[in-house]
Amino acid sequence: MAKVLIVYYSAYGHIYEMAKAVADGVKQAGGEVKIAKVPEFPAVKEAMSAQPAYQAAQQLQADVPEVTQDDLTWADGIIWGVPTRYGMMPAQMKQVLDAAGGLWAKGALEGKPTAVFTSSGSIHGGQETTILTTLVPLLHFGMIFVGLPYGENQEQLTAEGIGGSPYGASTVAGPDGSRRPAEAELTMASRLGTRVARVASALAAAK
Repeated sequence: MAKVLIVYYSAYGHIYEMAKAVADGVKQAGGEVKIAKVPEFPAVKEAMSAQPAYQAAQQLQADVPEVTQDDLTWADGIIWGVPTRYGMMPAQMKQVLDAAGGLWAKGALEGKPTAVFTSSGSIHGGQETTILTTLVPLLHFGMIFVGLPYGENQEQLTAEGIGGSPYGASTVAGPDGSRRPAEAELTMASRLGTRVARVASALAAAK
């Protein structure tokens, strides 16, 4: 049974909803899954605490443990929930990767399959660039990237304004953040979890 860690950051809950769908996909593949959130910066928490939507989303995630380096080494595969910030990962996620320099030095994450899912406020809000730029440090850690091919995800072949690409699952939150993940987006997120769990199982069996 593959052990899959889902590490995510979610200010308004969209990535958290996607993370739960990814976890369902891992379970469907027979994998063991752990969900862990990225710590919030105190200054950001203070600045955003007056927003009801932020408060509600954070309350829903209150029981989710914060990610540790032990979680990263525990996992056979790691899936990252990374919202867009100007077409790249937010600083909160980057801090987790920067703090894992000791794991990089030991090659502790080398050979582990990895994948990324994301969200943005608009269709052209940087979903693909966020996944591709997130891939750069993951390759430095020696991880093996798992995408989301068209053959398994016909939902991507559409002119509708939904997320999803060959690079990974994604959702469109809407300019005001009120749109929740669509069923097709959640389906693709689940399939991404299944793919990583299967790859992790195959790699573990080959050792």
